[in-house]
Amino acid sequence: MIKYLIDFLENKDVEKSEVFKYLNCSKNEANILKYLTKEYTQGSLDISVVDILKEIFGETHYEYLNHLPLVRNLMEQGWISQENILSINSGEVSNLELLNSNIMISASFLKILEEGKTELKLPEITPYLDHLEYLKDQFARIDLYKKLSTTRQSVTRSAPSISRVKKRLLELESRINERIKATKNEIIVESIFKENSLSIKEQLIFLALLKEEYASEFESLRDMNTLIALISLDDYEKMKNRSLLEEGSKLIESLLIDYDEMLSSFGGVTRSFFINEEILQKIMHPNKDKKRKKIKLDMLIGEQDLFELINPTTTMDDVVLPPKTREIFDFLLKQVDAKVLKLLREWGIKNRRSGIDARVIFYGPPGTGKTMSALSLAKSMKKRVLSFDCSKILSKYIGESEKNVRDIFDGYKDICQKTKSKPILLLNEADQFLSSRSVGVNSSADKMHNQMQNIFLEQIEKFDGVLIATTNLLESIDPAFSRRFDYKIEFTKPDFRQRLELWRKMLPENALYSEDFDIKALAKYPLSGGQMNVVLKNTALRVAIKDEPIFTLEDFVNNIKREMQGAFDKEKIMGFMEG
Repeated sequence: MIKYLIDFLENKDVEKSEVFKYLNCSKNEANILKYLTKEYTQGSLDISVVDILKEIFGETHYEYLNHLPLVRNLMEQGWISQENILSINSGEVSNLELLNSNIMISASFLKILEEGKTELKLPEITPYLDHLEYLKDQFARIDLYKKLSTTRQSVTRSAPSISRVKKRLLELESRINERIKATKNEIIVESIFKENSLSIKEQLIFLALLKEEYASEFESLRDMNTLIALISLDDYEKMKNRSLLEEGSKLIESLLIDYDEMLSSFGGVTRSFFINEEILQKIMHPNKDKKRKKIKLDMLIGEQDLFELINPTTTMDDVVLPPKTREIFDFLLKQVDAKVLKLLREWGIKNRRSGIDARVIFYGPPGTGKTMSALSLAKSMKKRVLSFDCSKILSKYIGESEKNVRDIFDGYKDICQKTKSKPILLLNEADQFLSSRSVGVNSSADKMHNQMQNIFLEQIEKFDGVLIATTNLLESIDPAFSRRFDYKIEFTKPDFRQRLELWRKMLPENALYSEDFDIKALAKYPLSGGQMNVVLKNTALRVAIKDEPIFTLEDFVNNIKREMQGAFDKEKIMGFMEG
């Protein structure tokens, strides 16, 4: 147990001692430690700096004064501490002030003398097996930041050295990063950081509050000043970093954290921060929460016959649109951008808890990609889709159609509340909802239709979320409805360039094509995207039954001509012409 101590004291050349390699100091600094150690073993706990320097470096021409910086270096490394309580932050205490202070070897140095090493070796880098392993390391990281924060404010003989804590922190942060890289399974907290583009300081605030949720009994890390001190090096940084916890900050605007305001004992208002409940449950029960939500939504849809639940598979990258239409979609998607939401909330356009909301009409001829675009938009927004076929709404019973309209929106709200999610509501073929209302009506059918539309208009006005209505004709839309929609996006038949791009996306890559096959020749035919899809499926079936399954231009042209002449009805192929 004392072999390292004896080796350090008896070795004439201190650099050859076993513990020297752990000290990261000069030979002269090690000799100061050796002197203090010898005095310590003889019962002297603390000694005057001036006496130590005179003894080791002599008094001639005040030579010992030149070695005062060695004492500061040893203190900053944590190998010695002061007997009296003084701050040694850089710039606060001069070297000459140290001259007449008493110093002693620290507990960290005594540990080296006893065990021959500084710290236990960090475990081998392995993937995180679960989120608790990850949080254990992250909470240890927060503890080190707390020590740094405390040490910056006041350093006493019992406080850890800044340099020592920094070294341990760097090692731990490096280890966390390496383990994250090695982990293939999703780490929920890391996903939250990436989805919200949180900075390192924002991540530390979030982790500190999360640590409180898991372990703290005294709520020591919920106060704004404490959280800001945790991530700040000095008073200037504290002022600058306050913006990270003020109204409009990313952590608050993204609904990751929230706060309560309370009167302090001095009459002021203090804020106590916490992780939002939904985010907290997602982190604490990642597997259960994810599974529960998905099953619950599927289960609710399975219990009713009003909506069809769709999990989109295509994104906006899969859709071919005219440049102007693409711009509108890009503009719509920017609503989910954190910076945009922040500004809208600052201006009072959105409240702090509201997410993206939009009411959109897609209009144009059949087969131009309205439904596919709606699903692709949902995929890009990471949302599922509740689809309703508006042809189901009419009822031969008086009053039933009005009830059915209310059922659509009441049913949607009920599903959103029970699943705590907001799928996109897709109203397919909504022509009858949107057409102009009858004036001077006499028949009960006209009155019922007008009443149904009035209810629909009222529900659109109150709708919270993303609603997309598709229709083939925009000319007959009632102006009252037109005003209620934020976006009216026209879908036209694709031009030559767009048809060329569509064919390139649709044609199977692993199929064989004849030498004379020319994709530009296909694009010359003015088909809609839907028609092109039908042509491809029917052509593929005809080629698949050939002795030599090779696609030729003639195969496509024959089917294109049938489609354009409306001749498919005469040769309908089961399984490929449905829908």
